[in-house]
Amino acid sequence: MNNNFETFIESTGISFFYFKLLLGFAFSFLITYTAIPTIIKISRRKNLMDEPGARSSHLRKIPNLGGIAIFFSLGVCAPIFAYELFDRYKFLFASFIILFFVGVMDDIMVLRAYKKLLAQILVSSLVVIGSDVRIRSLFGVFGIYEVNYYLSVIFSIMTFIILINAFNLIDGIDGLAGCYTIATSILFGISFYRLGPHNDPLVILCAIIIAASLGFLIYNLSNKRSTKIFMGDTGSMILGFLLAFTGISFIEIFIAKNDDVFYYLQTAPVIAVAILILPIIDTLTVIITRIYHKKSVLSPDKNHIHHKLLNLGLTHRRSTAYIVTYYIFIIVVVYFLRHLKINQLLIVVMVLGFLGAYLPIILLRFKKD
Repeated sequence: MNNNFETFIESTGISFFYFKLLLGFAFSFLITYTAIPTIIKISRRKNLMDEPGARSSHLRKIPNLGGIAIFFSLGVCAPIFAYELFDRYKFLFASFIILFFVGVMDDIMVLRAYKKLLAQILVSSLVVIGSDVRIRSLFGVFGIYEVNYYLSVIFSIMTFIILINAFNLIDGIDGLAGCYTIATSILFGISFYRLGPHNDPLVILCAIIIAASLGFLIYNLSNKRSTKIFMGDTGSMILGFLLAFTGISFIEIFIAKNDDVFYYLQTAPVIAVAILILPIIDTLTVIITRIYHKKSVLSPDKNHIHHKLLNLGLTHRRSTAYIVTYYIFIIVVVYFLRHLKINQLLIVVMVLGFLGAYLPIILLRFKKD
C-alpha cells in the first residue's frame, strides 16, 4: 500500500494496523451480509439447492451456495487489508481460486470424490512447496524434532488435505462450522497478536475470516425458510484450508524464532491441535466407529458428534452451543497446562477430545434405559 497514505493515517494518531484491522473486519462483514440475499434469490430461481440425503440433518431443500459470499468477502478484503500475506505466500490467492472453482462445481453438480481430492492435493502442494508453508518440526512429539524436507512436505500436504475434509464433515448442522470458525480464528488471531507485529497480516486475516463467518451465520441460523442458506463445500473447503494454513503458520512462528516473537512455546504443535481439535476428533471417532462395525471408512452415516447430540433431542443451535463450548473448554485447560511436557499435553488433549465425542453416546444409552 502507498507509504504516503500510511503516513497520513499515522499522522491522525491512528495506528495503520488498527485502521486495516477495523476496515477489513467491517468490509468483510458487509460484503458477506449483502451478497447472500442475492445468492439465495438466484439459488431458488435456478433450483440450486441442497437436497436432504442419508447424512442430512435437514428435511427440506435449502440453498447451499453461501460459500460464494464467503469467498467473495475473503477474496476482496484479504488482498487489500492483509496484502503482505500475498507477498510472503505467493500461491495463497491461487489456492483460493482453485478451491472456489472446485467447491462451486461440487455444490452445483456433485463432483466425484477423486476429482476433489486431486484439487486438494494441488492446492496443498502449491502452498506447501510453492509458499513453503510446512511443518518443519514436531517439537519432540513422539520424540521427533526437526523433520526431513521431503517428509515435511508430504506430512504438511496430508495435514492440509485431512483438515480440509475434516472441516467439511463437521458442517452438518446449523451454525456449527461458522461458530467453530469464529472461535478458532479468534484464538489464532489473539495468539498472532501476542506474538509480535511481524504477524499483523495474519491477525487481520483472522479478523476478516471472523467477519465473513458472522455475516454468513446471520442467514445460516435464520428460522425463516426464505433467508436460510448453507455454506456448502465451497465455504467449508475454503475455511478448512484457511484454518489449516493459520494452524501451520502458528507452529512456524516458534520454529523461526523471529526476533519479533515475544516468547517461545515448546508445546506449540499441541496448542494448534487443541484449537483444531473438533474436526480432528470428529473424523477419528467416525473412522473408529465405521471400522468397529466393519463398514467402509468412506460410507455415509450419522455417527458424527452433532448427529449424536441431535439423537439426544437437542436442537441444532443447542448442539452447536454444546460442541463449541466444550471444545473451547479443552483449549482453556490446555492453555493453563501449556508448560507440561509436550507428549503429556497431547495425551490430555486427545483424552478430553474423545471424552467430548463419546459422552453423547453414553447419555443416549442412559436415556434409552
